[in-house]
Amino acid sequence: MHCDRLFLAGLATLLGTYVLLIAALLVALGSFTSPVYLVRALSSPEIQYAFRLSLISCTLSTLLSLWIAVPAGYLLSRFGFRGKNLVDTLLDVPIVLPPLVLGLALLILFQTPPGRAIERVVPVTFAVPSVVLAQFSVACAFAVRTMRVTFDQISPRSEEVAMTLGCSRAQAFWMIAFPEARRGMLTAATLAWARSLGEFGPILVFSGATRMRTEVLPTTVFLELSIGNIEAAAAVSLVMVVAAMVVLLLARAFGLRGTGLI
Repeated sequence: MHCDRLFLAGLATLLGTYVLLIAALLVALGSFTSPVYLVRALSSPEIQYAFRLSLISCTLSTLLSLWIAVPAGYLLSRFGFRGKNLVDTLLDVPIVLPPLVLGLALLILFQTPPGRAIERVVPVTFAVPSVVLAQFSVACAFAVRTMRVTFDQISPRSEEVAMTLGCSRAQAFWMIAFPEARRGMLTAATLAWARSLGEFGPILVFSGATRMRTEVLPTTVFLELSIGNIEAAAAVSLVMVVAAMVVLLLARAFGLRGTGLI
């Protein structure tokens, strides 16, 4: 019994140390700004633009991520096919790849002939579409992982019974699997949105940090720091922390537990 107490005390100490570190970081960030700086920062036209662009781009990248993640997660969960392990590995690349490298890869991609052909129709590089694409490239990987776990946790038996009663695979998906996966979709959406909100490296390389053009909240922090306006940078960072915490709390309250990502 005494050994058990020591073991649990050791675990609690390690956990508490890391929790205290995170809490100290948040307190330090909050103590470096004030309501005056917060109001001043949020009333700035540049920061208001960055806030609006962040909301729009994060929402668009989340919708695109779900559009890919739901069918991809279902396919990976329900079917085996040649090259599945390779596909599974490639889907993890945006998660483990250094953000700057991902941004550089996107930039080079749009310097190739197919990329230039797209640019002639829709300007992407150093424009608003590049912000959405950079966010989507990373957020979608998290969404796919979440949806695969979601469908793994849904028994395929109901779908199989429906198909023996005359339903097609598509009908079984839409009538049975899709409704049962709604909590997982909420989790995937919140994770994709939160990840998009914090994306910086790919956006900096692929979109630039142009005021009133491709500026989102993370690049606002970078720009404010670059001119020595640490108080404004801390104020914007605090807004991002609050937004991220709200999104994660919603994911934990209403989304799928046991995904390994929340």
